[in-house]
Amino acid sequence: MKIGIICYPTYGGSGVVATELGKALAAVGHEVHFITYTQPPRLDFFSENIFYHEVSVASYPLFEYLPYESALASKMVDVTLNEKLDLIHVHYAIPHASAAYLAKQILKYKGVHIPVITTLHGTDITLVGKDPSFEPVVTFSINESDGVTAVSESLKQDTYSEFEILSNIEVIPNFIDLNRFKRQEKTHFKKAICPNGEMLLMHTSNFRAVKRIQDIVQVFEKVNKVIPSKLLLVGDGPERTGIEHLCRELGVSQDVRFLGKLDIIEEALSLADLFYLTSEKESFGLAALEAMACEVPVISSNAGGIPEVNLHGITGYVSEIGDINDMAANSIKILEDPALHSQMKQNALLRAKEFDLKVILPKYEAYYQKVLGQSWRFPEKVI
Repeated sequence: MKIGIICYPTYGGSGVVATELGKALAAVGHEVHFITYTQPPRLDFFSENIFYHEVSVASYPLFEYLPYESALASKMVDVTLNEKLDLIHVHYAIPHASAAYLAKQILKYKGVHIPVITTLHGTDITLVGKDPSFEPVVTFSINESDGVTAVSESLKQDTYSEFEILSNIEVIPNFIDLNRFKRQEKTHFKKAICPNGEMLLMHTSNFRAVKRIQDIVQVFEKVNKVIPSKLLLVGDGPERTGIEHLCRELGVSQDVRFLGKLDIIEEALSLADLFYLTSEKESFGLAALEAMACEVPVISSNAGGIPEVNLHGITGYVSEIGDINDMAANSIKILEDPALHSQMKQNALLRAKEFDLKVILPKYEAYYQKVLGQSWRFPEKVI
């Protein structure tokens, strides 16, 4: 198949998933064309089956805001015609689904039908999409897509409850590359961080308020009183300064280390004894899955799709959003019981294997074929 992939070329979850999906599709022989305004950061290698098409937006004095959506639609038309794409797969509803609809109508005028699949990732539905400024367009674009997928059952149900959706939404969960995310022997690094044999607790994110990292710091303060521990915070973002102040207020700043952004996150995860994901909104919980693949039990909130990944009492524990006392008690329960800790580490890896890229990729391929089977194929000659 010749597949066009449209995504945000950023470190956000939707862009990462879209890029990794495209790379995996190319690896099994599909021709993948990325269409976006700059090269995705994980698209940093050569492959004969991967192509990148930059969307450029001309700047004119008339424009206070550059019309990216129109430029994106035009680029989709151009690439579809010249590369003879079989389908377009857009990730994140805003503005990609509406731009794809516009491109589809332009191509229809030229005598070409191109199926469009929209994948919903989370905030495009639960946060941004509900804004009255966007809701009518989001609803229309989803309904006009030839196929719609969501990364969790929770997100699927949120979409149906928040929008008047007439389409059937297929759940295809996020995935993980177990060739990359696996526990590595990094004992010397852990000893440098935990010189006296302390337990190492960890969190990674973009440090936004929705992640509730202050909850993690407060949980850590309680755990550290019972079990000597260190806290590793990986990432950066607008909440960092406030978190640093909270660490000082609670008197734990000497036991908390901020690592900033890391590209090789799997090496840091290999050091951890517990991973925290305490978000108030989370469509899937990819960070938790990455930790589980590295054999790290997870302490999490019950937000969104997280409980679909982190199984309560099996791969870790799930608490109500903001229930610091329960999270601390569950942390201590695991860390004080070596047998339970060991079992949960094994369970975490087994659960992660259910989301292996090798398992999820065929689901996308089958869905592509299903959508193509319901649509006309690209004609041999472009009219």
